[in-house]
Amino acid sequence: MAPRKAADCTNMDEVRDEIDRIDIALVDLIGERFSYVDRAWQFKRSPAEARVPWRIQQVIDKVRARAEHQGLPPELAEALWRQMIGWFIQYEEEKLRQHDEAKR
Repeated sequence: MAPRKAADCTNMDEVRDEIDRIDIALVDLIGERFSYVDRAWQFKRSPAEARVPWRIQQVIDKVRARAEHQGLPPELAEALWRQMIGWFIQYEEEKLRQHDEAKR
């Protein structure tokens, strides 16, 4: 069955079905993004390289612009991305610490 537009939903079950469909797609995309983060830490030399302020800002700026273009509140997109980026940074820092310890 083809996805419905929100305005075409005629009851809560249809709305929930579409939200569930979108949630599956979002998890799949976040999983794909994670695979690149998991690869990225392998190119870094120390936990300090996990946090790159100019790159974080670049990503946030792009996400905010895309959100605005899509009619989504940019503050919502920024909040979600900052949370996700923060988690990914912690993940990279931990992987880099473990890698450093394993070399000793």
